[in-house]
Amino acid sequence: MTLGTSIFHRCLAATLLLAAIQAPSQTLDDPANLAGERVSPPALADTLTLNHGAPALQQLLLKLRTRASLMMIVAHPDDEDGGLLTYTSRGQGARVATLTLTRGEGGQNLMSADFDDALGLIRTQELLAADRYFGVDQFFGTEVDFGFSKTREETFGKWTHERVLYDAVRAVRFYRPLVLASVFVGGVTDGHGHHQVAGEISQEVFTAAADPKVFPDMIREGLLPWAPLKVYARVPFSRVTSQGMYDYATGRYAPPRFHNYVTGRDITHEPAPTVLIHEGEPATVAAQPALGMEGLSYVQFARRGLALQKTQIGAGVRLAPAGPYDVGYTLMASRTHCTSRNLGAPCLDPETWASKTSPATNPPTEQSLFDSIDTTLPALAALAPAVPYLRETLTSIDAHIAEAQHLFNPDRLELTAPPLSEALRTLDSLLTTTEATPLDPSQKFDLLHELRIKRVQLNNALVVALGLTFEASLTQSADQPDVLTTQTSLAIDRRLTNAGKQPVAILGTEPSPPNPSARPVSASPVETVVAGTSNLSRRRHDLPRSQSATRTYFSRNSIQQPFYMLRNSQFRNAPAGPAPFIESLYVSFRGVQLELSAIVRSPARSATLPRAAVIVPPISVASAPSIGILPLTGTALQVTTTIRTDAAHIDQITHLEHPPTWRVEPPQTSFSLRNPGDDQTSLITVTPGHLTAKGDFLLTAVAISDHVEYREGYRTVGYPGLTYTNFYTPATTRVAAVDVHTAPNLHIAYLPGTGDPLPASLSNLGITPTLLTLADLTPAHLKQFDAVLLGVRAYNAQPKLAGAPSAALIDYARDGGVVITQYNTGNFPANSLPYPLQIPGDPGHNVVVEAQPVRLLAPDSPVLSWPNKITVDDFHDWVEERGHGFAASFDPHFQPLLETHDPDQDPQRGGLLLAPVGRGAYLYCAFALYRQLPEGVPGAYRLIANLLSLGRNPAFKR
Repeated sequence: MTLGTSIFHRCLAATLLLAAIQAPSQTLDDPANLAGERVSPPALADTLTLNHGAPALQQLLLKLRTRASLMMIVAHPDDEDGGLLTYTSRGQGARVATLTLTRGEGGQNLMSADFDDALGLIRTQELLAADRYFGVDQFFGTEVDFGFSKTREETFGKWTHERVLYDAVRAVRFYRPLVLASVFVGGVTDGHGHHQVAGEISQEVFTAAADPKVFPDMIREGLLPWAPLKVYARVPFSRVTSQGMYDYATGRYAPPRFHNYVTGRDITHEPAPTVLIHEGEPATVAAQPALGMEGLSYVQFARRGLALQKTQIGAGVRLAPAGPYDVGYTLMASRTHCTSRNLGAPCLDPETWASKTSPATNPPTEQSLFDSIDTTLPALAALAPAVPYLRETLTSIDAHIAEAQHLFNPDRLELTAPPLSEALRTLDSLLTTTEATPLDPSQKFDLLHELRIKRVQLNNALVVALGLTFEASLTQSADQPDVLTTQTSLAIDRRLTNAGKQPVAILGTEPSPPNPSARPVSASPVETVVAGTSNLSRRRHDLPRSQSATRTYFSRNSIQQPFYMLRNSQFRNAPAGPAPFIESLYVSFRGVQLELSAIVRSPARSATLPRAAVIVPPISVASAPSIGILPLTGTALQVTTTIRTDAAHIDQITHLEHPPTWRVEPPQTSFSLRNPGDDQTSLITVTPGHLTAKGDFLLTAVAISDHVEYREGYRTVGYPGLTYTNFYTPATTRVAAVDVHTAPNLHIAYLPGTGDPLPASLSNLGITPTLLTLADLTPAHLKQFDAVLLGVRAYNAQPKLAGAPSAALIDYARDGGVVITQYNTGNFPANSLPYPLQIPGDPGHNVVVEAQPVRLLAPDSPVLSWPNKITVDDFHDWVEERGHGFAASFDPHFQPLLETHDPDQDPQRGGLLLAPVGRGAYLYCAFALYRQLPEGVPGAYRLIANLLSLGRNPAFKR
C-alpha cells in the first residue's frame, strides 16, 4: 500500500473511532457468511473441474499472496462483465464479488413456464452457476425486477433511493473491497432505468459506505464503515454523435452529459478509459497456463458461465473468438493519494475524469484496477501501523506461501502441505495475539477481517493439498428424501476420504468455533485416517418437535410490490439462507487444525445434480386457479384443490374457506394418502352469493391432519442441470367479480409462444382453448374455430411459423376467421401478416408505465363495443406495464383502436390494430394481456373477451 493510502487509513481510523467504540464488542453476527470469514461448505452443484484438485490449489496459492479485492454492482443476472470478473479473480487472484440488485423476476423465460418470483429463484441459481466459472462471491439486493423501466426516476420511484443505497452499503461494509466497479455509468447510455440506478449507486456507495453517519444502525450491529480506494465504470457502449447520446430505452437522443456521482462533476464527451482489461488474454496463473481452463481466454471461459443463464439466452450463447478483447473502464474517483480527513469529498486524480477531452487523445494511464494500491500480503500491516511485529509476521507467512507456490506440482500436491501448514501455524498465532491486543477498534475490525479471510483460504488450500474430501448425506430412504417438519430425529452418514499421501488425525469432539476465524477449541485426536482410506461415521440428531420448512428468507405480497420483505434480516444480501443441515469435521495435520464442511445431501436419486436435504411439511396444499374471476351474473366457479404428501400414511380432511353467503360443493373432502409423493385432486364448485358490485374475495383450501392445519404448498422450480428450489405459495384463490360477457360457446385455438399463461386464464371466461402445433395450421383444421390466438413472441419461439403456416392463418381469416397475434420481438418475417407493420428492435415504442391514460380512438369499433362496452376505466389498475412491442408504423389497412404513451413519449397508436381480411379479421395486440389476465385485472378480461368474440359480433359481420 502506498504511503498516501496508509495515511488515509490512519485518518479514517481517527474519523470512525467514536462510532467504532460505540459499536457492540461482540463478534458481528453473520449467519450467511457474507464477510467470508468462516469456512463454507462447497456447493453440491459445483462440479466444475477448475474448482477442485490441482486447478483449485493453483488458484488458491495465487489468492493467498494478495489482498486485492473487487466488488461489481449491476442490476440483473447476466448484466455482469464476466470477462472482467474472471480476469480479476482467476488471473490476478483477487477476492471478487458481484452485487446484483434484483433476481431478474421481470425477464423472459425460455426454459420453463415459471415467471415473476419463481423465475427469480431460477435466475438466482443460474447466476450462481455462472459465478462458479467467474470465481466470484454473490450478493443480492432486496429490489425486484418489476419490468422494463425507461428512466432512473421511475426506478427510484419504485425501489426508493434509500433502499438501494442501504443494500449497497451493507454489501460493501461486509465484503470490504478495495475497488468498486460497474458496467454502468449512471446515465441514459446504460440502456434503461434499472441499469442507470446500478451505475449511480455503485458510485454513491463509494462515499456512503465510509460515512459513519450513513445507516448508523449497521454500526450499532457491529458492521463498521469501510472506504473503498477506487471506483470505476465501464466506458459506455453508446457513442456520442452529432445528434447527442442515443437513449435506447426511449428511442430518442439526449444532449451529451455524463455525471460523476462522487465528485458531482459533468463532462459532455464520452468518458475515456483509464484502464483496459485484457479479457482476451489466455488464462494464466503466475505466468503458467491456468489449469482447468482448457487454454481459453478469460472472456471465452466467462462466456461458458454466461451460457448457463439459459432462461434469457436459450440453449446457447455467442462465444468470444480467440484473440485480443479489451474492455475500457473509467476511474470515477480514487482515495489512493488522499491526505484529507474529509471523507465526504474523496480526492480525485485530476487526470482521470473531467480534464480528458476524448478517448482518442487520452490513452489509458493505468495497467490494472489496482494501480497505486499495494495489494501484497505484507501490506495488511498498514491497517494497524502501531503493531510493531505485524509486517514481519505477514512477510514470514507470505514466504511460506511463496515456497508452496514454488513447490506446486499438479501431480504431487502434497509437496505444498508442509510450507502451507507452517503458514497456517504462524497465522493462527497472529490471530490469537491480535484478538487479545488492545487496538483502535476500527483498525482491529479491518485487520481481523483480512486475517480471517486468509485463514479460510489457507485452510482450503491445505485441504486440497492433502487430498481430503468430506461428504454427508441423510440415511433416509430415497422415497422420503427430505426431513419433515414433524420429524423428531434423523441420522446422517459422514465420510472423510483421504486421497492424498499424508495421514491426518480426526479430532475427538465437534467443537463450536469460538470466533469467526473458525478455529475449533483444542481437542485430542481420536482416529488417524491414513493415505488412501476413508472414515465413515454416523451421527444422530434430535430435532425440535416442530420445525420450520426450508424456504426463501424473502417474499412479497404481490407482483405489484417492487421489493422483498425479509423473514430474517440477517440474511439480507445473501443469495439464499444457509442449508438447514451442514456437517463440520475437524482434523489435525502437523499440529494445525483444519475444518471440512459439507452440506448434507438428500438421498433423492431423480435429480441430475446432488441436492441439499431440506425440511418440508408432511402435507402440501395447492388451489387452482390462484386468481379467478366471476361475472356479476354469479356463474359458478370451479376450484381444484390438490393435496400431496411427503410422508407415509396420511389421512386428512380438506375444506374450502369462503365468504359466508357463498356455497361450496362438496363442503369437505376426505383424503387418504399412503406413500410419500402421492397426491389427490378434488374439484369444488363454488357458487357465489348475489354479486351486485365489483370486489375481491378470497377462497382458501385447508387440509387438517392430526389436528394441524395446512394452508400452503410448494413446488420445485428449475430445470434439469440446475439446482432446484422449493417455491411456497398459499393455497388460495383470489376471486374478482367482473362485469364481463363473452359470446356463447366459443371455440378458441391457441398456438403457444414463450411461456404465455393465457390458456389457463381463459378458463376464467369458461373457455378451454385447443392447443395447436404448427402441423395443425391448415385451412381445413382451422375452420372449426371462432378465433385463433397466437402466444407472446410466437414467431420468435417458433421460427417455422413463417411461410406456409402463416399463409394458412391469413387464408383462415379471409374465410371468416379471427386471428389475434400478440407482440413479437422485432419485425415479423416477410409475408407473415396480411399487411405489413414495423416493430422496432429497441424498446422506445414500449409503454412501461402501467398507470398512463389510454384514449379510445374508435370507441364504436366492434372490437371495443361488444359484448362489453370498453371505456377508459377498463385500463385502470393494470400491473407492471401497458404493453410491449408497439408497432411504429403500419399499413393503412390496419385501424388503430387505442392510443397511449409513457411520459415524454410520442403517442403510441400501434398497440391494438384491426385489419379486415376477406370475411374475417387480423388483430395485432401489444397490450400486456399476458401480464394482466393472470393477475385478475377486470378490464383486461373484458378486452380479451371482445377480441375472442369478434367473429360472432353482429356489427362486425355486417
